Amino acid sequence: MMLLAVLSGFLMAFAVPALRRFAGQHIGWLLALLPASLTVYFASLVPSISRGEILLIENQWMPGLGITLDFMVDGLSLVFALLISGIGTFILIYAGSYLKGHKDLGRFYVIMLSFMASMLGLVLSDNLIAFFVFWELTSITSYMLIGFNHEDEEARKCALQGLFVTAGGGLVLMAGLILLGFITGSYSFTEILASDLQIQEHAFYTAATICILIGAFTKSAQVPFHFWLPNAMAAPTPVSAYLHSATMVKAGVYLLARLNPSLGGDALWSGSLMLFGAATMLTGAYLAFSSTGIKKVLAYSTVMALGTLTMLIGVGTELAITAFICFLLAHSLYKGALFMLAGALDHETGTKDITKMGGLRQSMPLTAAITCLAALSLAGLPPLFGFVAKELMLESLLKAPAWSLGLLVVAVASAMLVVAVAGLVAIKPFFGEVLKTPKQPHEAPFAMLIGPAVLSLLALIFGVVPFVPAGILLDAAISSVHGAAVETALALWHGVNVPLILSVVSLLIGSLLLYKWQRLQPNLCALNTAGSRFGPEAGYFRFMLGITQVADWQTRLLQNGVLGIYLLILVLVTFGLTGYTLLTRHGFELSFDFSDGYFYEFGIALLLVVSTLFACATRSRLGSVASVGVTGFGVALIFIHFSAPDLGITQLLVETLTVILLVLVLFKLPPFVNLSSPLERYRDLAVAVFAGIVMTLLILAAMDIQFFESISSYYIENSSELAFGKNIVNVILVDFRQLDTLGEIFVLGLAAIGVFSMIKFRAEDQHRP
Repeated sequence: MMLLAVLSGFLMAFAVPALRRFAGQHIGWLLALLPASLTVYFASLVPSISRGEILLIENQWMPGLGITLDFMVDGLSLVFALLISGIGTFILIYAGSYLKGHKDLGRFYVIMLSFMASMLGLVLSDNLIAFFVFWELTSITSYMLIGFNHEDEEARKCALQGLFVTAGGGLVLMAGLILLGFITGSYSFTEILASDLQIQEHAFYTAATICILIGAFTKSAQVPFHFWLPNAMAAPTPVSAYLHSATMVKAGVYLLARLNPSLGGDALWSGSLMLFGAATMLTGAYLAFSSTGIKKVLAYSTVMALGTLTMLIGVGTELAITAFICFLLAHSLYKGALFMLAGALDHETGTKDITKMGGLRQSMPLTAAITCLAALSLAGLPPLFGFVAKELMLESLLKAPAWSLGLLVVAVASAMLVVAVAGLVAIKPFFGEVLKTPKQPHEAPFAMLIGPAVLSLLALIFGVVPFVPAGILLDAAISSVHGAAVETALALWHGVNVPLILSVVSLLIGSLLLYKWQRLQPNLCALNTAGSRFGPEAGYFRFMLGITQVADWQTRLLQNGVLGIYLLILVLVTFGLTGYTLLTRHGFELSFDFSDGYFYEFGIALLLVVSTLFACATRSRLGSVASVGVTGFGVALIFIHFSAPDLGITQLLVETLTVILLVLVLFKLPPFVNLSSPLERYRDLAVAVFAGIVMTLLILAAMDIQFFESISSYYIENSSELAFGKNIVNVILVDFRQLDTLGEIFVLGLAAIGVFSMIKFRAEDQHRP
C-alpha cells in the first residue's frame, strides 16, 4: 500500500492527458482526489505513530546491489507526508483556476504530480540510494516547473540556475551519503539511526558531514546558495506556493533533521548549522523587507524561515527541536496560504508590485480577511500558531548551550523585519488609498480561496489549542528529530516572560519599520543593487562565465575538428594512464632469452619491422600499400609457424582483400602532401613510439600474470563432446561465441553497405531537384 501511495503520483501523471479530455477545465478538482486520498491514508497511520511506533515497509528493488525501496514512517516523515499531500490537494485545485485556459495545463499537471510523488518518496525512503534518486527527481521536476513558461527567456534562465545549484549540491550529497554508508556499514536510515557506532570518531566523518551539509544547504537555500530560491519565482504561482510551503526547499531541512540523532552534537555539525542558519535567517529577513514584488517578499521570507529551521536543528536541545517542528508546521500553513493569496492578487489586479496596490479590501474583502489572518501568523502574533512557534524559538535560543546571545540578537532583529514584512503583505495592498491597477480588481474564484482559507483557519485553531496537534503527532515528530522520547506541553499563553517581552519589542520596532518603509525603500534598493555586484549570485554568474571560457579554450585546443589531434590525445591519454598504472602497481623485469629461437623467426620479425618503417617513410602510394600488405602477410606467417593454420589462412585472405581494395581506390586518393610541420611530425613520432613501447611492455607483463585459470582447457575438452566439432577455433566462433561472431558479421555487413553507398554516390546527385 505504501509503495502504491508513493508511486501513485507517477501513475496518475500518465493518465492526465486522458483525464483532461474527460474533465476539461475541472481537471484540477478531479486530480486533487489523489492527494486528498493520500492525506486520508497517511492520517490513518497517525494513531500508531503517535504511540511511538515506527513503520518499516520493505520492498526489493536491486537486491544484487543491496539497494531496496524500503519506506520508513515515523513522526518526522509522517508530518512531511501529510503536509505534501494535504497542501498538494489545495494546490491542484488552485492551479486549475489560476491557469484556466492555459494551453499547457495538462503538461503542468503531469510535472506537478511527478514532483509530488518525488517529494513523497524522498521523505519516506529508508534507503540512502533510493532517497538520493528521489532527491534528484525533485531537482529535475522543479526545474521543469520553474521553467514551465519556457518561451520566457527569464524563466529558462532561472530554471537553469536552480537546477545547476541544486543538482551540483546533489552530486556532493551523493558522495556524503556513500561515505556515511561506508562509515556505518549500512545504507538504511533505520539502521544508521539505531547504530551504536561513534560516527564522529571515524576518519571519514568530517568529509561525509561537509558533503551532506553542502547538499542540504544548496537544496534549502542557505547562505551563500540562497539566491536561486527567489529567482524560482519565475514559476507560476501554484508552483511557488507548493515549492515554499511543503516541498523541495524543505528537503534539505528534512535531511538535516533526519540525520540529527546520528550526526548531531558534534562541533562541526552544530556549529555549521547555527552559523549558516543564523546568517540565512537575517539575510532573508532583510531582503524580504527591501523587496517590492509580493512574490519576492514572500520568497525571501521563506529564506528567513529556512535559516531559522536550520539554526534550531543546530542548537539541538529538546526545546529547540520542539521549536523546529512547530515552526516547520506554522511556516507551511501560512506560507502556502500567502503564496496562493499573492497569486490571487496578481490574477485579479494584473500586477505583483505591492507599491502599485492599495485599498483592495473594498473589492476583495474575503481575500483581505484571509490574507490578514495568514500574515498574523507570519508576524508571530497571537492567537495564531506562528506566535507559539516564535515564542518557543526565542525561549530555546535563550537557553542555547552555545552562542546564545548572538543567536538571540539575530533572531530578534529578524523578527522585527518579519513583522514589517507581514505588514507589507497584509496592509499595503488592502488598506490606504485606492490605487488604479492594470486590471479591474474583483474577488478571486472559490477554487483560489478555499486552500488559503483552510490553511489560515488551521493556523488559528492550532494556535488556540496547540496541545491538540502536539498530542496527535508533533510529539512523535519531535522525538524522531531529537533521538529520544519527548512529551511537550504547548500552550498559547505562558505568562509574561522574556520571550514575550522580546516579541513585544519586535512588534513595536517592526511596526516602526513598516511606517518608515516607503521612505527607506529607495535607499534599500540602491544598497541592494550595489551589493548584488559582489554577492553570491554575481559569483555564480562569474563561475558560469568561467566554465564557458574554459570550454571555449579546450574546444579550440582539443576539439578543433582535426582528426590527428583527436587521435593524438586519445593515444597519449590512454597509453599514459596505462603506463603509469603498469609502473606504479605492477612493475616488471625484462629478461630476454633468445637461445631457443630459430633464424627464420628473426627473419619474420625483421620483415615486419622493415615493412612497417617503409610504409611510414615512403612517398609512393603503391609502395605504401604493398608494404602494409607485407606486414599483414608477415603476421600470417607467425600464425602458421605457431600451429594456427586456420588463423593464418584467415589473415592471408583478409590481407589480400585489403590490398586489393586499397589498390582499387588508390587512384581516387589525393596525392601525399605535407599538412603538418616537421615539429608536429616529430611530436607524432614520439607519441607513436611511446604507445608502442607501452603496449610491448604491457604484453610482456601480461605474460607473467594470470588472474584466472585458462579457459583453453575447457574448449579442448568440450569442443568435440558438446559442439561435435574437431576444429576448436571454428567451434569457438560458431558455437561458444556465436553471438559475438554474429555481431561481427553484422558490423562488417553494415560497413559494406556504407562503402557501397559511397561508391554509388555521385557528387552531381546533390544538385538534382
